[in-house]
Amino acid sequence: MNNSSSDDQITGVSGGALSLLRNCVGATAGERLLIVEEADDAGYYDPLAPGLAASAARAMGLHVYETQAPPGINSPQDMAVFLNSLRGFDHVIFFARIGDQIRFSSVNDLPPATMCYTLDSTKLDSDFATACHQGLCEIKEAIDTAFASARTVNVTCPLGTDYTGSFTTDREKTTDVSIKRFPMLVPRPVPALGYQGKVVLSRFLTGTGSRFYEPYCLPLQENVIAVLEDNAIIRFEGPKDEVMSVRRHYEHVASLYSLDALFVHSWHAGIHPACEFDTDAASDLVRWSGSSFGSPRILHFHTCGDYAPGEISWNILDPTITVDGVALWVNGTLHPELLPGGESLCQRHPQLAELYRQPKRHIGLDSARMN
Repeated sequence: MNNSSSDDQITGVSGGALSLLRNCVGATAGERLLIVEEADDAGYYDPLAPGLAASAARAMGLHVYETQAPPGINSPQDMAVFLNSLRGFDHVIFFARIGDQIRFSSVNDLPPATMCYTLDSTKLDSDFATACHQGLCEIKEAIDTAFASARTVNVTCPLGTDYTGSFTTDREKTTDVSIKRFPMLVPRPVPALGYQGKVVLSRFLTGTGSRFYEPYCLPLQENVIAVLEDNAIIRFEGPKDEVMSVRRHYEHVASLYSLDALFVHSWHAGIHPACEFDTDAASDLVRWSGSSFGSPRILHFHTCGDYAPGEISWNILDPTITVDGVALWVNGTLHPELLPGGESLCQRHPQLAELYRQPKRHIGLDSARMN
C-alpha cells in the first residue's frame, strides 16, 4: 500500500469524485482512506477511475492509500485475510468487484465501506455520478416504504411477465446491503415470499456478482417462462431444449455451492435515471450485469440460493410496477413524483427531477433479440 501526498487543490478535480467522497462516503480532511482497485489489465474497471477519486481525496486533505484487490478469492480463509487488511482505515472505497462479493455480508467490524459503480473515468463527470446523491437516497427510502406498506404490487413487462403479491414479513427483517453504493442504484430487495405468477426470461441469465463461476452467463435463444409461488420456482415452461438448458445451468451452479437451485429470494428494479451502458451488452455481459442493474429499465431477481443476491440473476426489461394501483415504473421509466411525498421530494431536488423527466434509455440491449 502506498501513501499519497496532499498537494492538489479542489479546483480541477472530478466533480463526481467529490460527490462520492463528500456526499456518499462522508470523508473529511485528516482521515485515512483506502481505495481498493483491480489490476489494470482486469478489463472491468477503467484504471483511471480510482485515480480520479484518489486525486480528489488528496485535494480534500485525506491521507490516501491504494491497494490492489487479490484476484479470485474463493475460500473463507482467503476472504478473512483480505477483510483483515481493510482494518485501521476510516473509510474504504471499492473500485473492484470484490466489494460486490461482500456487499451483503454480515461483517460489522470493518471501516465504513462504499462500492463504486462508475466503471469508467468518464462516468465520474457524467450525470450518473454527479446526480444528487441525497435525492437518490430519499427516493430509495420512499420506494422502500411504499413497497413495505403496499397491499398489492404487480409486475409486468412487454414480453408477458405477470407477477403479483405483497410483503408478508417484517420490513426490519428484510435484507439490505452492508456496504454503501455510489451512485445509489436500487431500493431494498423485495422478498419473494407472498408473490406468485410468471416471469418471462429472455436474452440471457447472468451471475449476481456474489461468486464467479463458469459459465457465468447463459444465452437464451428463445424465451423461457418461470412459474413462481412464494420462494420457489414451480417449473420452467417453453421450448424443450431451452428449458433443459436452463435447468442444467441451475443444477450446475447449485451443485458448486450446495444451494437450493430453485429458490427465489427477492427482486428489485433500478432507480437511477442516468444509468446507461454505452456499448452492446453482448460484448461484455459480465461488465453489463455488474453496472446496468441501476437503470429503471431493468428489474432483476435474485435466484439460486436462499440469500441475497443468490447466484443467478434474471433481468426483466422495461418493467411496469404498480403499487396499490399506482404505476410507479411504466415500461422502464420511474415516476418518483407519484410516490407518497414524491412531489415535495422532486421540488427539493429539481436537477434530479429533470433527469427523471429525460432519463437515459440506452442500456446496451437495443440491438439484442426481442421476442
